Amino acid sequence: MYRTALARSHRPRRFAELVGQDHVASTLRGAVESGRVGHAYLFCGSRGIGKTTAARVLAMALNCPDQAGGEPCGVCESCESIWAGRTALDVVEIDAASNRGVDDARDLRERAMYAPSDESRYKVYIVDEAHMLTREAWNALLKTLEEPPPRVIFVFATTEPGKIRQTAAPVLSRCQRFDFRRVSVADLVTRLREVLAREGVEADESALLPIARRAEGGVRDALSLLDQVLSFSGARVETDDVRRMLGLVADEKYLEITRLISEGNRAAVFPFVQELIDEGYDLAEFVRGLGEAWRVLLGLKMDPEGAATDLPESARSAFSAAASGFLEEDLIRYLMATVDFEASGRFRRSTQPRIQLEALLLRLASMTSFVEFAELIEAIESGAQSGSPGAIVDRDPKPPAVSKPVVPTEKPTAPAAEPARKPPADERPQADEPSPDTGAPAEEGDARLAWHETIAALRGRGLGAEAIALSGAAIDGTPEGLVRARVVPGLVEEVRAFVDDPVRSGTFRRELARRIGKLPDELTLQVESAQRPERLTAAAAQRQRLESMMEADPNLRDAVQTLDLELKD
Repeated sequence: MYRTALARSHRPRRFAELVGQDHVASTLRGAVESGRVGHAYLFCGSRGIGKTTAARVLAMALNCPDQAGGEPCGVCESCESIWAGRTALDVVEIDAASNRGVDDARDLRERAMYAPSDESRYKVYIVDEAHMLTREAWNALLKTLEEPPPRVIFVFATTEPGKIRQTAAPVLSRCQRFDFRRVSVADLVTRLREVLAREGVEADESALLPIARRAEGGVRDALSLLDQVLSFSGARVETDDVRRMLGLVADEKYLEITRLISEGNRAAVFPFVQELIDEGYDLAEFVRGLGEAWRVLLGLKMDPEGAATDLPESARSAFSAAASGFLEEDLIRYLMATVDFEASGRFRRSTQPRIQLEALLLRLASMTSFVEFAELIEAIESGAQSGSPGAIVDRDPKPPAVSKPVVPTEKPTAPAAEPARKPPADERPQADEPSPDTGAPAEEGDARLAWHETIAALRGRGLGAEAIALSGAAIDGTPEGLVRARVVPGLVEEVRAFVDDPVRSGTFRRELARRIGKLPDELTLQVESAQRPERLTAAAAQRQRLESMMEADPNLRDAVQTLDLELKD
């Protein structure tokens, strides 16, 4: 049995019924009511949002004998004929895609010269897909648009006004332009519920939301999808039926993968993608929805109560709980990586979309191992007193502030014979921490600890950037009061300039001497130029740098071993 499509049978008959186009409806209604209707209109906007429908309603209002307040009655013979698109003497619809030549434009111009069938009526020409008209066709119409016959109105509808500007720029100044907006998801859901109520069909609370999202702001597309769902599900629209029919990925899948990424569980990526394939999901649809999932999580993280998400309440609570496990910075990184991946077009062009998706998910899961170096040092130093490595916060990799360590030094005053180098800290007994109040002398193994305690104590007293740089130095200490720092070649003179400045280095040297148990004039700070290998690979340099830092600070060694950290440049 033949059945009219919902997009046609539920087409608006009044300005008030236009969905999401109040700015257009109110202006046209007021123009009809006041008798200030223009002779040419240009309706612009994406497909399926009501351009041609608004043109028909305008023609109905101008020719309706029972028009009131600028609105057509919608039920009289004239309104019925125009609304259904049937042949009407005074309202003519033309498809410019198939009637785009100069001869078609000349024919239209000649027909426009004839007066309406009744002196109380208007002759309305609705030209759809107007951007398809050729330059010659526009030139043939230009004079008519400039000086139209009485009671003749042209309405041009187009999805690409830029093409009209290129081919017939003078036309734009002769038309009143209205830009139709994409309809919001909330308005589309409301419209779908109204249509279902008229059809006598029930729907789950969350069943219409995926349809409205997939329509991307188009009312016609939303109604066409609803028609498709009704053919699939019958008398009741179920959420699962909508997902299966549209091929949508369940929210639970996005919650699962975001949890795996937050845990850095790279091994789980491969079985997860395999499960998507086994369950018949479209990988392109999954990638499209993954970006939306990150956007929702970020919105809920930034504003848990007022985030502008169109999720049902049940899904919103689940996503809110998931968002609480992320930092805003992490969600921004994940969102940007996913958007860049989709925008690059690699996935659409690839003959192996599975591998592309797995690579994306592995990259996202690997981001959790990146640590901002400055925060790592601060976390280690804050945990020095309690003996714990401190809280480590994941961040994007940035050039570490300590790539060129700057160490306070003093010109050597020790005897010419260089003291014998002491064994590493892990090969000799560790002394108890010296008491800052008593200033008790420290054992020789405490030089490194005293160094970092001094940096931590002075961090908030004007030694900010320098404290981060100094914390990465490789330190040796002796009971005689010599503290030797190894510095990369090229920085020795800069370090000595720091030592020679009493304002910059005086406080540091005094605090360090107090913790080591020496008077300031008994303490010697010495700089050594570290040996650089002739050929050094990036991986070897990174490894040596981490080893040097671990040797300098036992707390850093504990953090690396406990948290399985790696240095990223």
